[in-house]
Amino acid sequence: MDLFANFPLWAALSAIVFAQVIKIPIHLIAAKEFKPGLAFSTGGMPSSHSAAVAALTTATGILQGVDSTMFGIAAVFSVIIMFDASGVRRQAGEQAIVINQLAKDFQSFVEGAKDWNQKEAFQKRKELKELLGHQPIEVFFGGLSGVAIAFLLYQWY
Repeated sequence: MDLFANFPLWAALSAIVFAQVIKIPIHLIAAKEFKPGLAFSTGGMPSSHSAAVAALTTATGILQGVDSTMFGIAAVFSVIIMFDASGVRRQAGEQAIVINQLAKDFQSFVEGAKDWNQKEAFQKRKELKELLGHQPIEVFFGGLSGVAIAFLLYQWY
């Protein structure tokens, strides 16, 4: 199969781009804050992981039928990715929030006991990334956008 004619691949990639870019106006409306960097970050509404696997599965179902082996593989793959996005990765993000707060509290304690302000390495400490996973609603809308994108792109396939 010619790479540029691979409809499931392009549906999935298009869904990723759409989900990442749409995060910017959604955040602007919800938080009244313009953050173009959201297009290149993890987490947020909608889930690009969910959009990608939903588009891939939908496109596979359109082309090969929902009774095909490839659709079955894609569907199971999608469920695992979506579960991970809303479960394991989300929990890791919540743990990062607690760890970052512990690190800030510890830093405050140490600065009170010693003159740690002059320690250059300590000042350059980086925090753990807190926005890793997705809430179930973000996964749902990511999946929904992936399905919609696959059907829209199929019109031109």
